[in-house]
Amino acid sequence: MSSNLRKNIRFEDFGKVECSEICLVAGVLDDISVSGCKVHFDAPVTINMEDDYELKIRLSRINLDPFILLCHPQWQKEDNGTTEVGFSILHSLDTSRLESYIEQLHTEKESLNNDLIMVEDDTCLFV
Repeated sequence: MSSNLRKNIRFEDFGKVECSEICLVAGVLDDISVSGCKVHFDAPVTINMEDDYELKIRLSRINLDPFILLCHPQWQKEDNGTTEVGFSILHSLDTSRLESYIEQLHTEKESLNNDLIMVEDDTCLFV
């Protein structure tokens, strides 16, 4: 899906995604927003596009309890034995925790952008 069509900003993130209904081996989180995520599995998987799936997402960068999110597949793409799946996130018990986490990512990104602007504006003169 084109990033221009998304209603929420996606953040590249890394984590383990577990769903025994999809694959016995955990998938890998590629990006996430409050409304969706992209996951890849290092094996061909079969996704029923009509079903909802409960994903357990364990983020690697912070030590939080995993997010348990109800998700619905939007698209899938298989290439060279791996499968990418785009999910929309439905209202779940951990929706508020996810929203807080995404807000934290947004704040960190803004802070990083402000730091970069300050570095670019800062000039050094040699005498």
